[in-house]
Order: sequence, then C-alpha cells, then structure tokens
Amino acid sequence: MEVTRIFDLLPYYEKKFKPKDDVIASKEDGKWKKISIKEYREIVDNISYGFLALGVEPGDRIAQISPNRVEWNMVDMAILQIGAIHIPIYPTISESDYKYILGHAEVKLVFISGNELLRKIQHILPEVPSIQGIYTYKDLHEYKHLNELIDLGQQNRSPEKLEAVKASIKPDDVATIIYTSGTTGTQKGVILSHANIISNFLAASYIPPFGEEHKAVSYLPLCHVYERMLNYLYQYLGISIYYAENMGTITDNMKEVHPEIMSTVPRLLEKVYDKLVATGQKLKGPKSWIFWGAFHLALRYELKGANGWFYEWKRKRYDKLVYAKWRAALGGEINIMVSGGAAMQPRLGRLFTCAGINILEGYGLTETSPVIAVSDFSENGIKFGTVGPVLRGVEVKIAGDGEICVKGPNVMIGYYKDEQMTKEVMDSDGWFHTGDLGHLEPEGQLKITGRKKELFKTSFGKYVSPQLIEDKLKESLFIDQLIVVGENQKFVGALIVPDFTFMKSYCERKEIPFGSNAEVIANPVIRKRFQKEIEKYNKQFGDTEKIKTWDLLDTEWTLENGEITPTMKLRRPFICEKYDDQIKQLFD
Repeated sequence: MEVTRIFDLLPYYEKKFKPKDDVIASKEDGKWKKISIKEYREIVDNISYGFLALGVEPGDRIAQISPNRVEWNMVDMAILQIGAIHIPIYPTISESDYKYILGHAEVKLVFISGNELLRKIQHILPEVPSIQGIYTYKDLHEYKHLNELIDLGQQNRSPEKLEAVKASIKPDDVATIIYTSGTTGTQKGVILSHANIISNFLAASYIPPFGEEHKAVSYLPLCHVYERMLNYLYQYLGISIYYAENMGTITDNMKEVHPEIMSTVPRLLEKVYDKLVATGQKLKGPKSWIFWGAFHLALRYELKGANGWFYEWKRKRYDKLVYAKWRAALGGEINIMVSGGAAMQPRLGRLFTCAGINILEGYGLTETSPVIAVSDFSENGIKFGTVGPVLRGVEVKIAGDGEICVKGPNVMIGYYKDEQMTKEVMDSDGWFHTGDLGHLEPEGQLKITGRKKELFKTSFGKYVSPQLIEDKLKESLFIDQLIVVGENQKFVGALIVPDFTFMKSYCERKEIPFGSNAEVIANPVIRKRFQKEIEKYNKQFGDTEKIKTWDLLDTEWTLENGEITPTMKLRRPFICEKYDDQIKQLFD
C-alpha cells in the first residue's frame, strides 16, 4: 500500500506490521497508556465521525494546544482524514501570540490539554468569533472532554461518508498551517501539504536501521514540524513511540522504555555533557583517572578508525569501564540521536559517537517540511561540523552571497494570507531562499556558517558572523548562553549567561562563596576567571572577531521569557532590545 496522504499511515501500519499494544504511548499518573493500531484507528475514525456530525468541512481550521500525548496523534489524524487543516500551536507561547494565531487562522475548534493552558487563553476565546467549540483532554467541568466527541462519533457513524471524504483528499491538498516566529518574532503561517511532509519522511526512511521491534522516545513538541515529521517516520517504519512526560523526566523515561532512537536539540546534549563533567569532578583516585581518560579520548574521536589501532584499542577498554555506563543512564539501548533545530558543537558529536551513540545532525526549516540535509550511514554521511548530505530528492544551491537555496517536493506552498512575504522568499524559478549561509564540502556534506540577517559590520567595515563565535565560546564549561554584538562598533562584545550549575561546582572546589547568581557574577575572582576563558577562545578568532568587551548576566534565557525560540535559537532583536542598556555599556 502506498502512503500518499498522511492518514494513509494508519491502514499502512495495520497491513504491514504485526499487532502490538504500543504503537503510541504516553505516561499519565505514573502509568504508561499504550495504544494498539486497532485502538488507534478506531478512536481516530470516531473523532472523524464526531467532526462530521458537528458540520466540520474540508478546509476548516482546527487548532491543538497540548504537550505530546497519544491524543495529539489521534486528533491530528482525525483532522487530516476529513480534509480539515490542523493548526498545531506551542503550549508555551505568549497570550498575544495565541490571540493572533487563533484569529488569523480563523480557527473553528480548539483542543487543549488541561487547566494550566486553558487559563492562558480562556479570556482570549470570546475575542475570536470563528471559534465554535473547545475540547479538553482532562476533565474540566465547564468544557467538553475529548471523550464526548468520541461518543458523538460513535452515535453518528457514517463509514461511507468518511470514505468518500478521504477519497476526495489529494496529496497536494493542505494538511497543516504551522505558525513560526523564527528568530524575528514575526508570526508566519507556513502552509504544508500532505505531499510536502510525506516526501520528507519517505526520503529519510532509509536512514534508521530500525523497525517494528524497536522503540523511540519523543520529547520535542509535536507542534513543531521537526518532531512531527519524525513521528510520521516512526509510524511508517513501525517503530513504537513513547512520549516523555516532560524535559525533567527524559532520562527516567528512557530507563523505563529502553529506546533505540530519539530526536533532540543540541541544548539537551549540552546538558548531558555538563552532567558528565559534574560526575567526573566528584570522582577521586583511579576512578577519576579512568573517567577523564575516557572523556578526553572521546573528545578526540575521528570516524572510520582514523586515529589508529591504539586509539581504538583504548576506546574498547574504556567502553566497558565508562561508555557503557553513559549508555545505561540513557536506557542502555540508545543507538541514534537525531539532532536538529540549532547548530551543534562538533565536540558533542565526537563525544557521543565515541561512546556508541550515533549523533545524526540535520538541518531544515518549517518551510521545507523540514529536512534539507541530514547525516546518515553512507560513505560520506557523517562529518563532524556539518549537517550531512542533502536529503534525497531535495536540491540545494549556494547563491553568490553564500545563502542556501532549496528546491524540492518538501518546499511549502507559501505563507498563509501573505502573498508578498511568500514572494520575498520564493524566486521565479521556484527556489526557496532560507536566509542561512553555508557551503557544500568536497565530499558533499552541507556546512552552515551563519544566518544572513545576523551578519553585522563593525565600524571598520568588517563583517562578523556572531553565530560562529557563539558556537565556539559555548564549548566552554563556564558558558551556558551568550549573544555576540557589535554592529557599527569598533570591536565585538558579548553578553554571557554563565552555566550556573557548573559554577556552583567550580566555586565549591575553589572554596569561593556562592550566594545568589547576582553575587557570584559580581565576584572579582569569577570575573577574572571568565576573562581568562575568553582570552583562550579569542586565540582561535581573527582580529575583528575577538571579544574585546563583555558582561555577565544572572538570569538564564528561556522560551517563556521570550529570549529563545522553541528550537532553542536566540531571538536576537528581542534580546538586544531587552538588554539595550547593558549592550550600550559594553561599548561606553
């Protein structure tokens, strides 16, 4: 059976794979709620019957605001197989963004997980006249529960009508509109068809060497096209999907599930890296020597045994003593982590790959459904510092100014209700202009070198790519986040958020008092240590790239506070406006 519309995955799955009770699973009240393909299809059809009974028509927009859970998949498939359009919305955006998206998309029905999210949008709902109903996944007395819609569908079963509607849906019909603010804060509704997304997961389906006997853990938000596409890929391959409870429970959930594959963002890998360092610093004597021997060996890892037989011999010894314990902390079976959403430091790829966990870095945008390039297991499929080869069926060209341009079946239809903005990124020959800078390596891998709009000129007319400097400085154990600034200035500066978890450990070892975050960043001893750290990295930069002025901040940047995007990229305009006084002081 061929999958040409996203909802075709359900009959495809039932026909191709052996029955099992955990096609999708999420954890509630301490127990895993597992769904078989038979239950999955039955509930999806009943929700669709419910939609039809409510008068939902092809093209109607239905929104979903919820963390990852099995109901997300069910509602998603039910929306798609009646020809309606799914509007997935992040559970963590601002009230103004909720109001804009719900109004701009003219949403008819809203599905929401529970009270916490409801409180954020309850007073907005009367201001969106298109909304005709609210459904929740938890019992909230004033609103209808999803089960009521399922019951409505059971009472109004119409298989012939549903099959007729499904038959009328074409691969090029709109499946979803995903609102993305990117790093600018401007909300854009990206229109993607069934064919856009299907082309992407089919093109990537050869990469994971896993099937129906394997498991994936999913924690990145399904409302983002990156995790959503991978969830479709898992279903296409028969891989069971377990949704982590939240960011804080990922490692516990992995120990329970023992997954072979998961997707991630560099931020999580950096946190795991920091925990490894903190663990090593607590060890004493021979255990400490063995740990740090393994750690530093991993940071020098090269592919295909390029370091020679003696290195590989030591690696095998350390695997039994150290690396196996690292894998055990992540469930013991993890073999592939797909990293996307933001640039990853090469040291992370080296460390995890050496320890037996393959890091496949990828690159894409919501507008490209999303993958443009991703590492794989082919001859030149992985090269540290790159995002791998261009995905099969996708074309990439590098414009004269270094911008990455893309053409292929994965490229969006356009921006919803914004023809002008669509024309700004799509040229007359059908090339989508990503706004990212990069080049193709001699072996064919794509390397990202920065963001076109983020480049700035110093007062001497020299261009600076802040992302390259930031990625290098974030290799420091002392630095968690930073932004490089200096447009029209004589030199480059930075605002730095220290890694306060590491700082506490460092201060304890050095017998430096650690009160509040504000107190520690004001400590002259700490500031002197940061200056030493910056001077170390400045040696790797050209004269115009060296950090000449800097300051420390006492508060971590978060999605909730608006400084970063859901994929952990910096919202530069917002940060620069918020910290305008501090930035001015850098150059005074």
